[in-house]
Amino acid sequence: MTTKVSFGDRLYRGEKSFNFVQNRKRWYSLSAILILASLFALGAKGLELGIEFKGGSEFVVNKAGVTVPEARAAMDKAGVPGDPIVQTVGNNKVRIQTGALTNAQSSKVLDVLSTTFSVSKSTIDTRLIGPSWGREITRKATTALIAFLLIIILFLSVTFEPKMAIAAIIALFHDVFITVGIYALVGFEVTPATVIGFLTILGYSLYDTVVVFDKVRENTRGIAGGSRYTYSDAANLAVNQTLVRSINTSIVALLPVAAILFVGAGVLGAGTLKDLSLALFIGLAVGTYSSICVATPFLAAMREREPAMQALAKRVANRSSKSVGGVSEGALAVESDDAPRGPRNQPKRLKTSKGGKSKKKR
Repeated sequence: MTTKVSFGDRLYRGEKSFNFVQNRKRWYSLSAILILASLFALGAKGLELGIEFKGGSEFVVNKAGVTVPEARAAMDKAGVPGDPIVQTVGNNKVRIQTGALTNAQSSKVLDVLSTTFSVSKSTIDTRLIGPSWGREITRKATTALIAFLLIIILFLSVTFEPKMAIAAIIALFHDVFITVGIYALVGFEVTPATVIGFLTILGYSLYDTVVVFDKVRENTRGIAGGSRYTYSDAANLAVNQTLVRSINTSIVALLPVAAILFVGAGVLGAGTLKDLSLALFIGLAVGTYSSICVATPFLAAMREREPAMQALAKRVANRSSKSVGGVSEGALAVESDDAPRGPRNQPKRLKTSKGGKSKKKR
């Protein structure tokens, strides 16, 4: 009775394999395109910083049926300088963000909004944020990021090896930079919730990379003394062995984030949920890609430059070249030793005794 072998079991045993490591140039090219696009977006458009970072004033009109053009016309009537950002929040709110306003300008805006939309001033939510508060938020976010990276480098260097720490940090920067580039490209607003999403991306990307690296360490333990597999072969096997787990984990993580993004933000109009879930959705997808196609191939490329791994690669190549027509050197040696012996199953010769009589050999 035969048992059905799953696709994941075939990947784990090496019966089926995707060559992620040897095709590293293909993944490097794809990542380079994404990074160049991110650089272009950041240089041409820059990030759309929220009011929490650049300072300003925010007014939220709690009334159904208010449209964006009506709100813009009201701000023009109030004589607000600059170009205010007007957004609808759900079906019964309009949010208006402006630059820094004086107390007199803020009072005038409240009067115009109250008169135009026939609402009480007390129902209009007002928030005034100074630029110093935004600078403080930026400083704290930068400090948290630097501390996170230093702790991660120390942890990976002690737990695994320094080169694994380097590859993991490169994958982290890869994920965050592409996510930031997408934000700049499509004009998404960066808020404190977005920063929280970025930090969460770092944690998830690192988790996925550490799982793969742990399998790489297991497969490459004592590999320098062998001659069957190169370091790249063993690392590629580790990626395939954890591939199904990485994909399943990513899908399970992306489904609730997608629900928050498309249902919570799209239907309910929750701005904070949108900022957080959008960063998570993009970062989770990019993080899964980097842990499989960037971190491990980059690690293998660094390790293959070591003299011990170069010697291992030569031994593996020599062993492969000694196989002739699919027959190994040992099999050929057995055939050459047996060749002069003649055909098998011949009758055994009889020994002759001193008396001339022959007797059977027992």
